[in-house]
Amino acid sequence: MKKPTSLFGIQTFLLIVTFTLGAPVLLSGCKEGEFDALIESVKESAIPAQKFCESNSAPFAYALCQVSQQNLTKANSPLSLHLFWKSGKLQALNTEINAPIVDQDQSINPLYTFNNLLADLPKSSELKFATNAGMYNQEFGPIGFTVIQGKQILSLNLKEGAGNFHLMPNGVLWWNKDNQVFITESHQFDKMLQNGSASPWYATQSGPMLVIDGNIHPKFDPNSTSTKIRNGVGICEDGSIKFVTSNVPVTFYQFASLFKEDLKCNSALFLDGGIASALYAPDISYQDNKNMGVMVGLIEDHSNEKQ
Repeated sequence: MKKPTSLFGIQTFLLIVTFTLGAPVLLSGCKEGEFDALIESVKESAIPAQKFCESNSAPFAYALCQVSQQNLTKANSPLSLHLFWKSGKLQALNTEINAPIVDQDQSINPLYTFNNLLADLPKSSELKFATNAGMYNQEFGPIGFTVIQGKQILSLNLKEGAGNFHLMPNGVLWWNKDNQVFITESHQFDKMLQNGSASPWYATQSGPMLVIDGNIHPKFDPNSTSTKIRNGVGICEDGSIKFVTSNVPVTFYQFASLFKEDLKCNSALFLDGGIASALYAPDISYQDNKNMGVMVGLIEDHSNEKQ
């Protein structure tokens, strides 16, 4: 656009900017450099903040929080996924292997709630969304393979047993230090650990798998009548990691179908359900107040922003 040179042209241009960008502009003897700076500031103020969560109504009511793999892995990205369990108050939130944010001292209690997690974060870290990150025992400790900042909390659980966790195959949500995120069936993941092809920086094991190589878990019954609130995570064709929490009770088959058919996720993992399912999503003004074990959350780091 050609810059207006007359006062009338400037006034007209500012009027257009005002109505286009929705920001009030006051003209008071602007010099040319001040005019350019003013226009840029108006443009910046009109750019909406990035949203990570949304509500959906079909095929059933659910909340969706997502982040693209590209945004996680690009150089100097302020975004990163983290697992949280115990307080990290005494240690900085960083990616140095010798400075984990979680103290494994058994005298330190789990964070339990989203409010405690928010209070525990460094001031430069903003929690964009979070969910429970898998199943836990009566002490709110994980029951499956767990790694937090390169430090193994619990070994891989391949035992047969009762309950959703042991509805084989189950799987592991994990990512490396480069923020590359994967969902891997547990026995396959065990082989990757043994041959060194998997080096998890964060990992949480849960189950059952919902979608395996593009197929719904073979033990899910399309005619089942067992419905619960459920939450899970998928890695999808559009390159995003999608966390879903149903707002209404659904069957395993319905929940898995959402990931496969609607969200186009080639792999997806059940995290938990019923009273254990929890979500923190400020974009949609939603926050559960429940006790949890390990939590997974997206952090935006503001420490490098200009003052």
